[in-house]
Amino acid sequence: MSKRPLAGLLGIFLAAMMAGLNNRVGALALADVRGALGFGLDDASWLVTAYSAGELIAMPFSAWFAITLSVRRFELWMLGTCTGLAVILPFLHNLDLLLALRFVQGVAGGTMIPLLMMAALKFLPPPVRLHGLALYAMTATFAPNLSLWLAGHWTDGLFDWRWVYWQSVPLAIAAGVLMGWGLPREPVQTGRFREANWFGMACGVPALGLIAIALDQGTRLDWFHSPLITLSLAAGLALLAVYLLTEWYHPSPFIKLQILGRRNLALGFILFVCLLVVLMSGSLLPASALGPLQGYRPRQMAPIGLTVALPQLVLGPVVALLLYQRWADARIVLASGLSLIALACLSGAQLTAEWNRDQFIVVQALHALGQPMAVVAMLFLATSVVQPHEGPYVSGTVNTLRAFGSLLGAAVVGQLMTLRSRFHAEMLLDHAARAGNALPVLPEPSQLTGIVGQQALVLSVADAYRVLGILALLLIPLALRLAYVPAPASSLSSSSQG
Repeated sequence: MSKRPLAGLLGIFLAAMMAGLNNRVGALALADVRGALGFGLDDASWLVTAYSAGELIAMPFSAWFAITLSVRRFELWMLGTCTGLAVILPFLHNLDLLLALRFVQGVAGGTMIPLLMMAALKFLPPPVRLHGLALYAMTATFAPNLSLWLAGHWTDGLFDWRWVYWQSVPLAIAAGVLMGWGLPREPVQTGRFREANWFGMACGVPALGLIAIALDQGTRLDWFHSPLITLSLAAGLALLAVYLLTEWYHPSPFIKLQILGRRNLALGFILFVCLLVVLMSGSLLPASALGPLQGYRPRQMAPIGLTVALPQLVLGPVVALLLYQRWADARIVLASGLSLIALACLSGAQLTAEWNRDQFIVVQALHALGQPMAVVAMLFLATSVVQPHEGPYVSGTVNTLRAFGSLLGAAVVGQLMTLRSRFHAEMLLDHAARAGNALPVLPEPSQLTGIVGQQALVLSVADAYRVLGILALLLIPLALRLAYVPAPASSLSSSSQG
């Protein structure tokens, strides 16, 4: 490939990384943002939901709009929108306006990650395509774990919460320059507007938004005890069914559901969603434990995230090179990655109230090794049955599932910890009541409540680790059922043969 297309792809990668960091850093630094702006906990939680909903809504449709308007034009518009909003958001103090603009920023940011996969599948030849997929995998392995360090750096290093939003500006400028120079100028394909499934889109947009609201706010509002969550989930699933039905029969769909008839795509997509749930054990659980137990701020927890994030810069390309070897079986690489992640979870399940970040190093190191093996190998196995012209359909589907899987994972882990924490608290109080008569000195009620709350949290996090570790093990047989895909010819071997 020449320099200009590679520069364009690098720009798309930087834009995708920026979009991933926008969401995660904003969520991690939410306490500082709401403190600076004077919002309550419940009201401020909607800032994360608004961005997540916008991101999920954009993903199935972004590839279609990029092809119709041209990748260069569409990416630069979305990048400009996302960056312009990032500049002005810290100066706004009206919650309703903030929510609306954060939603728009989520829509703009949500278009960028699918285009990275689309570009890798559509434009990269097989000898280098795996390296493109490795770049895409970093949006799921590198960005979420780097976010912890960034959130701590802005709030506790610079002591300026506004950089939670402004951080995207330097990356966006670099991405814009690279895309502006590297991507080709193409005309707008106006004829595609007459062919699109607009009725389906009219159903799909509110469907995905309502589902995002239900998943993101469900744990806080106690799920079906909340009329809002019940209505959002019921209406969202009903509209989603209509959207998928129209997509199935429409001659020019946004996502082509018929490709799911291919074994590796169907099984691969199921694996991908489950894997995203499991990956919550690497980013969400350590922070859930160290924050309340040790009083850690994001900056103090940063080494936990960096232990996973930094090795991805090397391990992603290394796994791609491994998959180019003729003797390598991607299914074994995927199963090995899942085994390492399961081992990390089962190690994390040994958590005690005395653990600090040093005790998490081994757990996170196992994640650092397992995550790129699992994600890159899974993407290779699933997308190898896809033709280049089908790249836009697959990228829209994969990235919708990616956003959905992340929301589902946070909801599952949050609800699991809530339920197990209540259970353990009741059991511990029951034991304390039984043992109370045998103790010479009874602790004060407030002291007892603190001890019980701490131990209940420890046990609930340990339970979450166990559940996610078992899920990772259960995925191994599913991974081995994927059809074998031989290694593609690498650029080195191709040139030697030529």
